[in-house]
Amino acid sequence: MQEKIVILDFGSQFTQLISRRVRELGVYSEIIPFQKAPALSPDVKAVILSGSPFSVREAYAPTIDLDKYIGQIPVLAVCYGAQYIAHHQGGQVEYSGTREYGKAHLHILKEDPFFQNIEEGSQVWMSHSDTITLLPKGYELIGSTESIQNAVYCKTDEDSPVYAVQFHPEVYHTVQGSQLLQNFLFDIAGCTGGWTPASFAQASIQKLQKQIGTEGVLLGLSGGVDSSVAAELLHQAIGSQLHCFFIDNGLLRKREFEEVLASYQGLGLQVTGIRAAQRFYEALKGVADPEKKRKIIGKVFIDVFVEEARKLDNIQWLAQGTIYPDVIESVSVHGPSATIKSHHNVGGLPEKLHLKIVEPLRLLFKDEVRKVGREIGVPKKILQRHPFPGPGLGIRIIGDISPKKVAILQEADAIFIQTLQEYGLYDQIWQAGTILLPVQTVGVMGDERTYERVVALRAVTSTDGMTAEWADLPHDFLAEVSNQIINKVKGINRVVYDISTKPPATIEWE
Repeated sequence: MQEKIVILDFGSQFTQLISRRVRELGVYSEIIPFQKAPALSPDVKAVILSGSPFSVREAYAPTIDLDKYIGQIPVLAVCYGAQYIAHHQGGQVEYSGTREYGKAHLHILKEDPFFQNIEEGSQVWMSHSDTITLLPKGYELIGSTESIQNAVYCKTDEDSPVYAVQFHPEVYHTVQGSQLLQNFLFDIAGCTGGWTPASFAQASIQKLQKQIGTEGVLLGLSGGVDSSVAAELLHQAIGSQLHCFFIDNGLLRKREFEEVLASYQGLGLQVTGIRAAQRFYEALKGVADPEKKRKIIGKVFIDVFVEEARKLDNIQWLAQGTIYPDVIESVSVHGPSATIKSHHNVGGLPEKLHLKIVEPLRLLFKDEVRKVGREIGVPKKILQRHPFPGPGLGIRIIGDISPKKVAILQEADAIFIQTLQEYGLYDQIWQAGTILLPVQTVGVMGDERTYERVVALRAVTSTDGMTAEWADLPHDFLAEVSNQIINKVKGINRVVYDISTKPPATIEWE
């Protein structure tokens, strides 16, 4: 039985970081919205309460039944979680007068397993406007900072201890945060570790064999990391029972259709390449609204997929490359997102084909998918490929789509990506792409005045795509790319570079 840490999400922007840190320490973790706080099961070793943008003093603040966990299992409470326990167990939480945000230094008041290998004065990171002014009865103060008296408190007089911190151990600015989490997981909660990409792959293959049996599986490939790793896991589990489609929607990168098909030859996958660009162009003609474009692309994809799928026999399952961030977005503490990006969904495919769903990667973050891929032998060329949106260049052409615009963007994008590779920058970037803007500007080329289009270059660095920083690319590189695009791509006379972070911006423009 695999051990597990449950993280109850109260809406903190850092909740996913808690999960990642726990997994990096070799312990499997799951994020569950506070509204769906589960009953305990034997595989759960501890519960972590996350931070939150709310105040525990607000009438509409997130709440859970603490009696389900305190006294039953080890608990670690972070920021809002620490204030929530104090508030609901008889302590006192008050507005601090000033927002306590940024770096502080931890002062250890008592030796405790929680502080093993933690240095006195170690830097921690605060982010809250409330503070605990009185601890509940039965709890003990064990750590302070220069500005916060009750920074760390605990209750250790039973088999299920509680530890609570008013800072965030999961963020990089808490220098020894991983050590604190390690102490809690192994010394306090009794975890043994051992959750690795290799163990996940082995367990997944066995699970898929048992789940699918002798039935057939159909998977739509994109050429990207997620669908490729999902395909190889399934292939190693069920072999020739897996059938794959790769559809050319006319919105792929230059030469991508041929290159992707060639990349799968060595894996032994059964892949059917389907050319359907003209059907997508006809359906998209004159449509500029981003969400309408996504829905049209999704609908035509489904129509083409269904037509081809009905030519196959004994298909009982539809496989998807869903990964953990997609799952988290769909079950956030605020409920399902008002508009989850349409290409994250298969929009009725299972119902139309009367198929069951199998999602081999739904428990993994993006970088974990790559690690699993390495373990099972997926080629590096595929694993290092940047993420590419389901609607492809359809959402990198701002406004309506035409074959001419696609051709212009393909050429500019090919120059950008190829130059990143030539400069040795491609593998340092999480995702890069070129966006064709609905803007024309005046230019001079030779002795002629031009009035042509603008493209924006977008390149970001990230760990899992949930947050991203714009990539600080060398000026000589940007100059080279700009020069090549303007000189070689007819229809473009200006290049700009996007320096927005996520959040508040998104990686894609639409």
